[in-house]
Amino acid sequence: MKIEGTIALVTGGASGLGEATVRLLCSRGGRAVILDRPQSNGEQLAASLGKQAVFAPADVTSVEQVEGAVGKAASKFGTVHICVNCAGVGAAMRTITKEGPMPLEIFTKVIEINLIGSFNVLRVAASQMAKNQPNADGERGVIVNTASVAAFDGQIGQAAYSASKGGVVGMTLPIARDLASLGIRVCTIAPGTFDTPLLGLMPAPQKEALATNIPFPHRLGRSEEYAALVGQIIENAYLNGETIRLDGALRMPPR
Repeated sequence: MKIEGTIALVTGGASGLGEATVRLLCSRGGRAVILDRPQSNGEQLAASLGKQAVFAPADVTSVEQVEGAVGKAASKFGTVHICVNCAGVGAAMRTITKEGPMPLEIFTKVIEINLIGSFNVLRVAASQMAKNQPNADGERGVIVNTASVAAFDGQIGQAAYSASKGGVVGMTLPIARDLASLGIRVCTIAPGTFDTPLLGLMPAPQKEALATNIPFPHRLGRSEEYAALVGQIIENAYLNGETIRLDGALRMPPR
């Protein structure tokens, strides 16, 4: 699917990986619906991109708000061809702490946002994509989810985060098979350690320490590199049902 002329729904689109994806798609002739929290930078980002973007404030775990965001995309631009799920949260806590077991609500919240939120958005977006006229290759849409290398190499304290991202990896192939008859492809990117706002407040020495474990390139990943892979997935019609690690050959140690 060519990016030019497409409409994309990008969750977490106001910053980090999502913002880089929005900017790349718009720079290549696409248009974007930026789905992010009301207090995010989404409105300002959309304004800076002009007619190519619109902000749709929403919580990815809300059925009504996600349906509203997809509806806004359809009414503003006509439909949705691409869905990129970048919204997510992290939580670092051991299963048992000095105060007792990890509070279940922490585990539940991470699963709700990272896994259930991703499915909530993609199921609604796919329903809209199914109404599209297929292109010459029979494609109606492309969905790109975001997992993490923690899905495979979870560290101490990452039980909730790893479980949520492992779930995203696990649902990739069955959803790709579910949607194959509709001409909708589904892939997942599993980033390694990226220099995103999540690490923005971390002191430079700590960032440098994180980079020491990355074989090559010997640095943190850049949001633009994630966005570039999204673009390649969209335009390569034979990529489907796959999870792609984007990590500089990193394999996370236990801590």
